Amino acid sequence: MARFTTTLISRTSPAETFAYLADFSHAAEWDPSVIEARRTGEGPVGIGATFALVTRFGPRVLPLTYRIVRYEPDRLVVLEAHGSRFVSADTITVEPAGRGARVTYDARLDFGGLGRLADPLMQAVFARVGRRAEAGLREALC
Repeated sequence: MARFTTTLISRTSPAETFAYLADFSHAAEWDPSVIEARRTGEGPVGIGATFALVTRFGPRVLPLTYRIVRYEPDRLVVLEAHGSRFVSADTITVEPAGRGARVTYDARLDFGGLGRLADPLMQAVFARVGRRAEAGLREALC
């Protein structure tokens, strides 16, 4: 499993910060590996909401559909995307912190089958991608 975790303090309220991050169509604004992101379907952002992303991971461009699988308003959202050989899970936790919000972003990439043999290499790539996304998040939120 490749994993990247970061924590930062947002300048906006927990509710504003959560609303921005839970709507994963904003991912292209802060994650340089996301080429395109849009909401699919209708209704409020919550369990079952889906987002179509086009991402660059190393030399590959991958279309992914993320679905919200866990949702606790203003506090927690978990999004998952299933590829042919992996599952990507992003867990975003938001807590009050002074006048802003503490955001913990935990991204995991689980490979199945023989893909698990590439875990050490994928961890290095995922860490680089994660650091770039973290910098974008800091710029967008802090």
